[in-house]
Order: sequence, then structure tokens, then C-alpha cells
Amino acid sequence: MNLSELQQLDSQHAFQNYGTRLPYAFIKGQGARLWDSNGAQYLDFLGGIAVVVLGHNHPKVTEAITRQASQILHTSNFFYIEPQVKLAAKLAELSDGMRAVFCNSGAEANEAAIKIARRYAYERGETERVEIVTLEKSFHGRTLGALAATGQPKYQEGFGPLPEGFKHVPLGDIEALRAAVSNKTALVMFETILGESGVLTLSREYIEAARQICDDNGALLAIDEVQCGCGRTGKFFAHEWYGVRPDMIPMAKGLANGVPIGAVLAREEVALALTPGSHGTTFGGNFLASAAALATLEAIEEEGLMENATRVGDYFQSRLRDWGATIGAREIRGMGLMIGVELDSPNARKLMLKSLENGLVFNAVGDTILRFLPPLIISNADVDEAMDKLQKSWAQIEK
Repeated sequence: MNLSELQQLDSQHAFQNYGTRLPYAFIKGQGARLWDSNGAQYLDFLGGIAVVVLGHNHPKVTEAITRQASQILHTSNFFYIEPQVKLAAKLAELSDGMRAVFCNSGAEANEAAIKIARRYAYERGETERVEIVTLEKSFHGRTLGALAATGQPKYQEGFGPLPEGFKHVPLGDIEALRAAVSNKTALVMFETILGESGVLTLSREYIEAARQICDDNGALLAIDEVQCGCGRTGKFFAHEWYGVRPDMIPMAKGLANGVPIGAVLAREEVALALTPGSHGTTFGGNFLASAAALATLEAIEEEGLMENATRVGDYFQSRLRDWGATIGAREIRGMGLMIGVELDSPNARKLMLKSLENGLVFNAVGDTILRFLPPLIISNADVDEAMDKLQKSWAQIEK
């Protein structure tokens, strides 16, 4: 189908919650490249919003998916699923012994973390310990519990009444967090880098203080690694840079390079609060998703992609700073290959659209922030090409 046929069919039969989509239909991907239905080629610096960590059509993942699809796809969690068990063991290795429970998305992972925290308190007889504390400007997903945890009213509008027991505190304010956490707090949850708000990074001081505040009050700490995990910052989990160990780690996006999967990792005592029958999922950790995830994790390690994310991320940020100095950008921020550029003018969306015309894919967060989440396989040469397209696009919108 051509693009106009797709647009017509979508307008007639699909929910319109995505509004008028960008007028592109990608039909092929290879590495960090995409091709649209007209045959035009693009450099992908969005990676499916931090999902495609190995690039498109990675041979190891393609082979794992093909092999698994030819054997068996589904039996249910009533039975043992070999790739799921192997994946749990691999994640335990990467998380210093945490147990895993699987789901299908980041929102479900955060929803499960909320449930686990409350169940953990319940199992200990602390029935009034139900409050969840998160940050203003945070984003944790669109299920009702995750939406209540999200500290952005624009996402919550029209979906009330939301579940009760949620508090939002100002970003980076240690004293506000200290005042919000009490013996009624079940969970404090945040991302070390807030992606959906424009790649906002928390300080080491704040993260260390949060751990101590939770310990002082008997609350659990969950660090949301849905977007910033899976090697994107140069370590498998972004919180590893700070030396702070959370009680739970919700994760998803890059875990299976495009096949839907999510997980919550938790330390032993916390994980065992989910007693038999207290939580479950039909598709979580299914054969296909688990096989794809195992292949993805193996490729990240075998190809040195965390090291590459650090090396190429540093180079990309240096190029962006040089360019930003010429246009008066306010800030270049992020870690590894999770990078935000804050402009001093409301031209982010214009620049995104013009860059698409010139063959570069990234996205705009609001009117002033550019967000880059490319595959971890990119090279310095890819960065140079992206910068050429970005500079060309900026010159064009300035005119």
C-alpha cells in the first residue's frame, strides 16, 4: 500500500489517539538505517524510542525469533518456559542476583512494581504503608496505576478518578522528598534520567539521599530503567553509575530489540512477597519474547555495545556542543546514547520535521527539546552524517 492508502484506511478504522501521524511509513530497516514506502533512506537516531538497541534486523535476534517461531510460541505460565527461565538467570547475573517477573511493556512493569511494594508491606503486616512517592515531570506509563505515578497532569486529564495514595515531589529536591516519605510510604520510584521530560538527569547526591531516606523510613526504592536501561548510558543499568542499589528495577523497551517484553527485577525478600496467585500475566515472558531478549543481551555483551555507547555518545555530545554554541542552545545533556538538546527558541518540532525531510529521525519533546536515542551500534561516522543533516536542516528553518 502507498502512504495515502495507509492514511485513508487508518483514518477510517483505527482509533485516532495518535492524531495525524508523521507522513512516513517505514517498510525496511537495517542497522541504523530505515527505508520508507517511497524508497527514501533515513538515519535512525530515535531507535523506536530507545527500543532498537541493536539496530534493525540484527541477525542474532532474527535467527532467534525464526528458530523459536518454528518450534513453539505459547503454552502459558502454567508451565515452565525454557527461554524465560534462562532470561531470568541472565538478568540475575546482570543485577547482582535479583529475581525477575515478566510482563509485556514498561507501563506494566511499573504497574507491577507498585503492586509488589504494597504487597510487600501487606505481607509484613504494615497495612497502612500504601503511599507511592514519585517525581514531578516523571513518566511511568499509561495504565491507571502507572498514570497515577506519572507526575505530569497532561497525561492524567480525563481519566479520573485515579488510584489513591500517590504523591509527587519536585525534581531533585531532597528536602521535599524527605518531607514526603514516612512510615506510610511503600515505595519511592524515579528514573535516573527522565526521558519523556527531555532527558533530565538526577544528581548523585539526590539518588544517594533517596536511598538513605527510604532506608530510614522502611520504604522500598524502585529505579525505573524502562528507557535508560539495557546499556543505553554505557552501563547495563543507568543507576550503576551512582553505586546505589534499588530494591526493584522495572525495565522494558530495549530488552528484546523490538519484540514486546517487560520485567521487574527485585531483591529476594521483595520478590517473595508475590505469593502464588497474587500476580500473573498471559503473555509475559512468552517463548518468542524471551528468546529475542536472550539474543539481545548476548549481542550487547559480545559486540561491546555498552562501551560503544559511552565512546560514541561522548563524541556525539561533543559535536552537539560545538553546534549548540553556534546557535545558542541552552544545554546539551544526557549519558551515553541518551541525549537531549535544549534550544533557546521554540523550534524543536520544526527542526524535527525538516530533519525528517533530510533523512534524519529523532523526536522533539515539547517546543524546545530535541531527544536522540539511536541504536547502540552507531559509529562516529554515523554521528558525522547525522550532524550534517541536522546543521543543514537548521539552516533551512532559519531561512
